[in-house]
Amino acid sequence: MPDENSKNDGSDIRLRELRVLRAIVTTGTTTAAADLLGISQPAVSRALAQLEERLGRALFSRESGRLLPTAEALGVDAELDILFKVLARIENPDRRAPDPTVPLRIAAPPTIAHRFLPGPVADFARRFPEQKILIDVLSSDVLVTQVAEGRVDIALSDAEPNHAGVRVEPFRDSDVVCLMQRTDPLATKPVIRPEDLDGRAYVAQTRRHSARVAKDRALAAAGVQPNITIETATVVSAAELVREGLGVALINPFPTALRLDPSLVTRPFAPRITLQTSFLSPADIRHSSATLAFMAMVRARANQTHTGEI
Repeated sequence: MPDENSKNDGSDIRLRELRVLRAIVTTGTTTAAADLLGISQPAVSRALAQLEERLGRALFSRESGRLLPTAEALGVDAELDILFKVLARIENPDRRAPDPTVPLRIAAPPTIAHRFLPGPVADFARRFPEQKILIDVLSSDVLVTQVAEGRVDIALSDAEPNHAGVRVEPFRDSDVVCLMQRTDPLATKPVIRPEDLDGRAYVAQTRRHSARVAKDRALAAAGVQPNITIETATVVSAAELVREGLGVALINPFPTALRLDPSLVTRPFAPRITLQTSFLSPADIRHSSATLAFMAMVRARANQTHTGEI
């Protein structure tokens, strides 16, 4: 009989627990892992707790509701490919595996597509090299229509669609910041307030963006009126116009501030205006395993970013 005080060598690990490990690594939460596996969320939590108890160490760190895999968890997950391929052949000898050439259809508006999307797409492509990927860069209004019609599997957007055919799942909150040239006198201020913008040359987003309403409301409540020199559809365009000296701008720093021109800086804006960046997907279609894996990699990348001055 083994010594009950001896260290657990992991020999009692169950296949169910390994499936749960992979599902959590892929999705980032016990709820999404449960959805992927077709079991309850408490069952996923119990299996993870049992696996960590058997191994005598934590496999994930808990941060803001997310489960971030440790290096050991990622190493174990990488070793599971061979095991699960063998099991699939044994359990389902006549069943064809999902066709990896069926593309994962991803869409995003220009700012997110150019400044953020390449990172998680690269992570996904390295993890699933046989999976075909199709990326569309679309304006926010067209993007919502494409998602609702099922022409896109998953989209990333900071717009706030109100469409019954679109499922919205936020993954990132960001506070609006003021973007300006590094040499602008406003750059000496730790926080920019509406009165600082009264009469200032100002680059605004076009009115079709939902964030424009919140910004205009904050300025109007303070009784100030910037001098709108130009209106533009994308934050990337606004940043270029600010760089050319056409004014300052109030922007969502995610993801523009991640790759900001050295001549530009951002400062916090008060009162606080919080914007959400979300996943958009067809409301009546369940996420595929490829979609869930991609969403997990987007969340991981988003959690690694910071929106301070670059």
